[in-house]
Amino acid sequence: MRWQGQRQSENVEDRRGLGPARIGGVGGIGIGGIVLVLAVSYFTGMNPLTLLEMMSGLESTTAPPVESVPTGPVSDEIGQFASVVLADTEETWQHLLPKAGRQYENPRLVLFTGAVHSACGATSSAVGPFYCPLDRKLYLDLSFFNDMSQRLGASGDFAQAYVIAHEVGHHVQNLLGIAEKVQRLQRQVGEAEGNALSVRMELQADCLAGVWGYHANRERHVIEPGDFEEGLTAAAAIGDDRLQKMSRGYVQPESWTHGSSQQRKTWLRKGLDTGNPDVCDTFSSNQL
Repeated sequence: MRWQGQRQSENVEDRRGLGPARIGGVGGIGIGGIVLVLAVSYFTGMNPLTLLEMMSGLESTTAPPVESVPTGPVSDEIGQFASVVLADTEETWQHLLPKAGRQYENPRLVLFTGAVHSACGATSSAVGPFYCPLDRKLYLDLSFFNDMSQRLGASGDFAQAYVIAHEVGHHVQNLLGIAEKVQRLQRQVGEAEGNALSVRMELQADCLAGVWGYHANRERHVIEPGDFEEGLTAAAAIGDDRLQKMSRGYVQPESWTHGSSQQRKTWLRKGLDTGNPDVCDTFSSNQL
């Protein structure tokens, strides 16, 4: 990607080095239980907050509020890269979302190390990047990029940008009211049906990430040859089937929450090929 020298977003909170979040003793669960929950979440795709609720009976929304740190440019190269990618997604969605009848509100990207406290609860970096709809912030421990490259074989700057753009896709879903509708439906159905809805949410976010990639290429020319292939490789690397196979040696489709490697590649490709958010309606598709 040709990202050097591009505009950085002003919506970055750099909490790195501020110390870990308060995760010990959540709901009476010891740190060993927290680690177990995070490990299960990482390899199965289940929401760690859901797992914590199952173990403790607490609602994730009871987490105490967290005050934001000042936003602004960051100084190190990897932080600057994340900030530039966020700024580029702002360009795309400020243009596209009004066409869907909704003004785009820039999310904040929170950079952290180890663990973090959000409006959605305390979370370890072991769960990977996530979006919290309650405070409309993206959370990212940049060491995840090393894990992608070393453990999952997904390297390259566009692979990393795809991760950020995917979480921005969740923000778009939140602004459009899609996230709220899905959460309401999930409360009305069983676990398997709820997981199936989660898969459609995640695949739509993949597609929306691809929409950003299309416009980053066509309008701002920051994409280089091979970049999209890096993103598709990353999407396949974090498919539920591949992660389950790696972690336990077998695949359990009914427990998927993000979609298979092929599904994730397919929907990312739809966005990359068209740049049209309308093609990302996974909820109306008969075949994922």
